[in-house]
Amino acid sequence: MSFSKWIGAALGWSFGGPIGAILGLALGSVVDGVSNGNGSTVYTDYPQQRPQTQAGDFEVSLLILASIVIKADGKQDQRELDFVRLQFVNMYGKERANHAFKLFKEISKQQNISTRQVCLQIRQMMQHASRLQLVHFLFGIAKADGLVTDDEVHQIYTIAGYLGISHNDYESIKAMFYKSADSAYKILEIDKTATNDDIKKAYRNMAKKYHPDKVIHLGKEHQQGAEEKFRKVQEAYEQLQKERGF
Repeated sequence: MSFSKWIGAALGWSFGGPIGAILGLALGSVVDGVSNGNGSTVYTDYPQQRPQTQAGDFEVSLLILASIVIKADGKQDQRELDFVRLQFVNMYGKERANHAFKLFKEISKQQNISTRQVCLQIRQMMQHASRLQLVHFLFGIAKADGLVTDDEVHQIYTIAGYLGISHNDYESIKAMFYKSADSAYKILEIDKTATNDDIKKAYRNMAKKYHPDKVIHLGKEHQQGAEEKFRKVQEAYEQLQKERGF
């Protein structure tokens, strides 16, 4: 499948708004654009009512946000780039991953991308569970080179805020990557004063929130990341069960 056919078939609302503009510039560097037949690229304003997010919409959103995080510390580490490529190979297979990474490199060349505008479009158009999955992936990128800078963490925190992710949800996902004495509590979004019944209730709530079926509309490839979050919730609960003996 050619690049233009792949990108055209995979996207929905991403062709509009600020993401559409970023995508248009990137496509202009890769192919002759996605045109309306007379050589001009088509963009439409995204609607007020939230549509179903397509797998490609999630993918493009992820690429743009990943490029922002990777550049947060002023440089692009090869290990971070390799992580992005590996994740796309694991999710999409080699051919589709090659297309995606080619687009990612073109997006990364763009200067002055508005993080706020991109995130506000995603927040309006994308379901909450899918936005949680974006943040999870971004933490994986930040940790890929083995050294997470304050700039990267701050950038992800800023992105999460713009995406409408609560502080507790942000800390829960962050705790899945950075271990501390209270990581299990943070993953379950409770503190150490929680009773055993509180822990059980929190586990049920988080297991529901992070259940892979929440992103089933994005396809099996994106459920893998959701399954990883789900496992982390289970591990946190089992750890507290063992520590407290209930």
